[in-house]
Amino acid sequence: MISSKFNIVIYAGLFLILLAPLASHGQRKKKPQDEAQASGIKLREAEFYFTEGEKFFILEDYAKALLYYQRTLEITPDNATVHYKIAEVLSRSNKQEDLQKAAYSIENALRYEKQNKYFYLLAANIYNALTRFDKAAEVYESLIREVKGSEEYLYELAAEYQYGGKQDEAIKVYNRAESVLGINDVSSIQKQRIYLEQGKTKEAIAEGEKLINAYPDEERYIMGFAEVLSQKGLRNEAIKYLEKFVDQNQEAGNAKMLLAGLYRENQQEEKSRPLLLSLFDDPSVELTSKLIMLGTYSTELGQRKARNTHDAESEAFALSLFQKLEKNYSSDPRVHIVGGDLYLSSGKNREAQKEYSKAIELGNVNFEVWENLLYLETQADQWDNVIKHADQALEVFPNQAMIHYFLGYAQLRKRNYAEAIVSLDQAKRLSSSNPTIVSEINGMLGDAYNATKDYDKSDRAYDEALAFNPDNNTILNNYSYYLALRKSNLEKAEKMAALLIKNNPDNPTFLDTYAWVLYMREKYKDARKAIERAITTGKATATHFEHYGDILFKLGDVDGAVQQWEKARGLNANSEILNKKIANRKIYE
Repeated sequence: MISSKFNIVIYAGLFLILLAPLASHGQRKKKPQDEAQASGIKLREAEFYFTEGEKFFILEDYAKALLYYQRTLEITPDNATVHYKIAEVLSRSNKQEDLQKAAYSIENALRYEKQNKYFYLLAANIYNALTRFDKAAEVYESLIREVKGSEEYLYELAAEYQYGGKQDEAIKVYNRAESVLGINDVSSIQKQRIYLEQGKTKEAIAEGEKLINAYPDEERYIMGFAEVLSQKGLRNEAIKYLEKFVDQNQEAGNAKMLLAGLYRENQQEEKSRPLLLSLFDDPSVELTSKLIMLGTYSTELGQRKARNTHDAESEAFALSLFQKLEKNYSSDPRVHIVGGDLYLSSGKNREAQKEYSKAIELGNVNFEVWENLLYLETQADQWDNVIKHADQALEVFPNQAMIHYFLGYAQLRKRNYAEAIVSLDQAKRLSSSNPTIVSEINGMLGDAYNATKDYDKSDRAYDEALAFNPDNNTILNNYSYYLALRKSNLEKAEKMAALLIKNNPDNPTFLDTYAWVLYMREKYKDARKAIERAITTGKATATHFEHYGDILFKLGDVDGAVQQWEKARGLNANSEILNKKIANRKIYE
């Protein structure tokens, strides 16, 4: 490796060469000895400042570098290299004022030196940063004119005209490039795009054909042409060109894959499917292309699922393609990720869970894979798996709120309340920009704090949740029910339960909650009406009948109460307290 010190020596040497004309100019005039000596001192001083500037430039201390370059310029104001270096430092800024100064400096550099292509390239970059595409184009024109062998920059010149909205000028320059450098994909594809944007379809197709005819066996050119046509709504024309190419080049797997995709976009599944079956067995076709194609089926099936429609034939075909990939690329995690997505879109949750798990076992996967797996395990009430995989996921994605969310929910369901609170608090902190998620988390924190008898925090969490969504049924139900059990703030509990029933008049769980709040408020007749409405839904549980018995007892109907308690016991509610109620025909509170 060349040291920085050696680099500075080189730069200093180059600077001396650049200063040589000044010294020789002094000799020609035969200056007096003292004047020549003074000139030499100035040159050495300029050399020192320039060397220091280069040192600080290498160290990326651009403020000091600029200071030393400017001191050099005071001694040698017509030195092109110093103007260039000042422009180079200033161009690193994002401030318009600095960029304007950079433009002024590089213009001076080009005034003194017209043969250095790097001066022109820096100038073009500066003008682009200033969105002065017209000036950048002028720079490239000057570069091509002044510096021999710089025709390769015709493409940059054409691009500048495109940026500046001068499409016809861009076409002319691309034609100039072709006349010097020959037909190629850069100029041809850009001309195709310009012609299509101008509505000149015939000219665009002619350009595409010219490139294809010049390189008839080049697969990427026919694919690029077909993609351009398809993007501009000329899918049928794209298909025709691809069909012709594929017919003449049977080994062109990637072109076939593109053709199959266009058939699908054109609703021509009968042509696409035979092609895809052969392509998915072809090892020469890139796996990435196969995964992308299968991903389109997954998206399509997901959209159908969202619309509650089902296409069994399309689903079966997509799964057959996946099975080919699984057979041939079983150790690639990407295959199992796409398989998981496909099964999830098809509503096959168990199979999706299996594929996501395989992907995780095989290698690093993105966050969405973990999220999908945790979602599926949550849906299946697999709380131990959720806890296990959430802990693993947090080793890779410690700041993803949803992982903490799933972990907290699983701990809550496992009645590990302290652990649930820790995870849910972290999820809440990480979700501060998503009030919907924060509201859900607050609801769960309310449940967890209630279970740990930290009632102040529980009530605060519930209140925060309801402040965002006053009609959240789950929170209204849990909050009012727990207040009733605690015999705390019963008036508030009744208001919440009443709102719950107003929004859900036939929900047996919510009716039971409302009945129990009324019971705790000693409004036994109203409680009886509510619990009887719950039972008439046909979805009553043992809790409903036990509560019904308690209400009847308070109303003085002991026989009726015992009858309802016996019904509750018949539904496997065989608790000690319930048995005592029946045996002793009385309530135990």
